[in-house]
Amino acid sequence: MRIFVTGATGFIGSAVVDELVRAGHHVTGLARNDAGAASLERKGVAVHRGDLEDHASIRRGAATAEAVVHLGFIHDFTRFAEVCANDAAVIRALGDELAGSRRPLLVASGAALPAGGGIVTEDSRTDYERNPIPRKLTEQTIDQLANAGLRAGALRFPPTTHGAGDHGFIAMVIDAARKAGASAYVGDGANRWPACHRLDAAAMVRLAIESPFAPGARFHAIAEEGVPFHTIAEAIGHKLQLPTVSKTGDAAAAHFGWFLHFAGIDVVASSAKTRAALGWAPVQPGLLVDIAASY
Repeated sequence: MRIFVTGATGFIGSAVVDELVRAGHHVTGLARNDAGAASLERKGVAVHRGDLEDHASIRRGAATAEAVVHLGFIHDFTRFAEVCANDAAVIRALGDELAGSRRPLLVASGAALPAGGGIVTEDSRTDYERNPIPRKLTEQTIDQLANAGLRAGALRFPPTTHGAGDHGFIAMVIDAARKAGASAYVGDGANRWPACHRLDAAAMVRLAIESPFAPGARFHAIAEEGVPFHTIAEAIGHKLQLPTVSKTGDAAAAHFGWFLHFAGIDVVASSAKTRAALGWAPVQPGLLVDIAASY
């Protein structure tokens, strides 16, 4: 299958590209600079030069594809609402290109989006009218395309998709610990983060894009349903040989900065339906083991 992948040089996307190539697919990856293009060429992957803010280039990348996996996202939290709106515009551009066909589109989203108590499952949906989080636009746009008949679905990733080379949330928590001289959690640290190793997540994405999924489907890259944040902080403290402490109020805000909201989120998510539908079975190390080995 000819598959166009955005975010193809990213932490998760590069693993997805490797997984797709090993499975015999013909992959074209989006690259916005020479370094990204070179990294794809070294893998024998076709390069499409473009940018997530150049929607015409995104459409051209999808034009000859038989399937699209949209993993790219502009990780600029100083203009979060703007980049979420741009992600929705990218999804609409891809939908315009795929309209009138049965070519599938799978889009990266987050397992925390529909969280509101209880276990988040593949059937969970957020209230688009009441949810104030700008990231809701991603799944809202997916559902709009699905309702119009496009085979569009969401790939929900946990707060941490971990592994060697990670520069995401766990790396941020580790960096905060190094700067403060202590590994911290908020309050009692009982809030939970689902987790998945990037290689397991890549295998799930490959199985999902190969599957005959229905419009509006959700797939969960969840290997661990909910790891208590205090145990994450303890593992980081042990790794760095730093004390592990609880922080609240201004002290927590000073330690985590803009990341405080994410450090305190409580999400439990299941991947039972994804595993049953795809035959997916995570085999890579869990988060706490990986923190000890890979960070």
